[in-house]
Amino acid sequence: MTTAMRLSSVAWAAKTRREIGDIGTDDRSVLVIPVGSIEQHGHHLPVATDTLLADAVAHLGAERVADDVPILVTPPVWSGFSPHHLSLGGTISLELDDLLDVLSDVASTALENGFNGLCFVNGHGGNASAVDNAVSIIGKNHPDVEVTGVTYFQLAEPFIDEIRESDVGGMAHGGEFETSLMLHLYDDLVKMNQADAEYLDEPYDRGGKDLLVGGPLSTYRPFEAYSDSGAIGDPELASAEKGKMLFDRLGDELADVLRNISAQTQ
Repeated sequence: MTTAMRLSSVAWAAKTRREIGDIGTDDRSVLVIPVGSIEQHGHHLPVATDTLLADAVAHLGAERVADDVPILVTPPVWSGFSPHHLSLGGTISLELDDLLDVLSDVASTALENGFNGLCFVNGHGGNASAVDNAVSIIGKNHPDVEVTGVTYFQLAEPFIDEIRESDVGGMAHGGEFETSLMLHLYDDLVKMNQADAEYLDEPYDRGGKDLLVGGPLSTYRPFEAYSDSGAIGDPELASAEKGKMLFDRLGDELADVLRNISAQTQ
């Protein structure tokens, strides 16, 4: 399935330069850039989880609008801002300024092919502020382009209660949400017999509770302060069936975002 996604009809990497130019110069064109991370996800999920999922959702959403919207998805930006995971090992992190530079350079050079809309599809919570700032920087430098960014898992907020079984704190890092998606998309990479995790125990009432229950207060701690294994949540409640439902609904939500971006380029 990984190969099929890389070579999908909307994959920038599978196109020739002439094909990219033909798509980009259409007045309604949208460029999608997935942004992930390489960071530990406990003992049961691979370190590329955030990158794999952002890339998969980006392709699904783009494929669902491709008949109506000239659109391409670049290869993912695979390293993000993950200093809080470094001490547990397995993590490759950029400095925040370097990530901003990477996002700006990737977007700016890709936009030279004529695209009128841009959407970063982020898969790592630690990247969210960087993506927001990149949107502002790139938008300022490219005033004729509709520049946007979205953290894909936040698109699940309207429907998540129809699918989740875990209590608040069970859909955090490597929990029910991400593990279900990975079981659906990349089951050969998931080691359920090593799914050792615990619910998020956030001491601040106004802090974030899990991927889909946020809070106004941010703080910094190395990840082992929350979890011995490096995973937080309830992966034992994960299933490929839930992952399929999540993936399908996320594809619909992102497709709606991408259609709206294209409409704003008119």
